[in-house]
Amino acid sequence: MMSNIAFIGLGNMGSGMCANLARAGHQVRAFDLNAEAVAKAVATGAVAATTIAQCVSDASFVITMLPAGKHVHSVYFDDDGVLAHANENALLIDCSTIAVDEARSAVAKVDEVGYGALDAPVSGGVAAASAGTLTFMVGGETADFERAKPILETMGKNVFHAGPSGNGQAAKTANNMLLGISMIATSEAFNLAEKLGLDAQTFFDISSKASGQCWSMTSYCPAPGPVPTSPANNDYEPGFTVAMMLKDLRLAEDAADGAGADIAFGKQAEQLYARLEDQGLSSKDFSVVMRHVKDD
Repeated sequence: MMSNIAFIGLGNMGSGMCANLARAGHQVRAFDLNAEAVAKAVATGAVAATTIAQCVSDASFVITMLPAGKHVHSVYFDDDGVLAHANENALLIDCSTIAVDEARSAVAKVDEVGYGALDAPVSGGVAAASAGTLTFMVGGETADFERAKPILETMGKNVFHAGPSGNGQAAKTANNMLLGISMIATSEAFNLAEKLGLDAQTFFDISSKASGQCWSMTSYCPAPGPVPTSPANNDYEPGFTVAMMLKDLRLAEDAADGAGADIAFGKQAEQLYARLEDQGLSSKDFSVVMRHVKDD
């Protein structure tokens, strides 16, 4: 069944997600402060909205994909924001990556005025957003999840209910910390193999079928050569940037501090990606850590 959908936030991820909803036949109104991003959404079948009020007024679903928690809270709760203008039956779905506490506080405030809300961060990067193959990690009430699932399946191939509000962000935070750590370890392994006389392809052929196999190797190999589609074969153009990974690692560190969890490797990964940022590599793909490992 086709739905009226408001989509707010048309950056690298949001633009592809919005396009897939429009191509599937949903009536999508798109809003962003960047006029070029809105024009791109219109070109893929969405209708331009010039204000949040215009975007959400008739929407059954309001999807947000924004840079940080402060932006989500502003878009939701400002005087001219979503809650001031949304249809009373609208379900709010935030796909941004924000702190667990920020997600839970947003949902609590939304609940107070009678709307349903989900935190539904994604994994997969820009390519998956464009291809409609994202993984969604969703926190919130079961009934709201079931209502949203067909919409999310238009944008992704894996949609998981992680439990109560905030658990989507909890899953995303832990997952991306693991990704950051595993990319460093994979880069170190390729560098070691090279120093010991194995070329990247030979090591890949062996380790990708052995116990060292992981996503950072087989899908996103940081060493040029073995995986033609990986950023390593395109001068580490993103993809998923160093800045994005650093943001997620810092969210993980804050969450761990609050929960009393030991993430020694996560903290070391955060420090390494911070060094990459200091070197002017924020806009490169996070797998550029391979260069850092080789240069050390």
